Amino acid sequence: MMTFNDVIEVIKSLSTDEKLEIQLLLKQYIREERRDEIDENFKSAQVEQQKGELKFSSNLNELRQLIEE
Repeated sequence: MMTFNDVIEVIKSLSTDEKLEIQLLLKQYIREERRDEIDENFKSAQVEQQKGELKFSSNLNELRQLIEE
């Protein structure tokens, strides 16, 4: 198995075009992971809402208290 340092060394040896391709791929992978995370959070919030566990407020002090819970 390659270590992180091994991967870095391999990347250093690549051509500029290959490095740019890796950069584009990493951006895409990160974007997809964030999208999946947002989707999971949304689904979790839907379940909480169905159970009546979500709390809403337009009062800043109440919001601070809810965040701290």
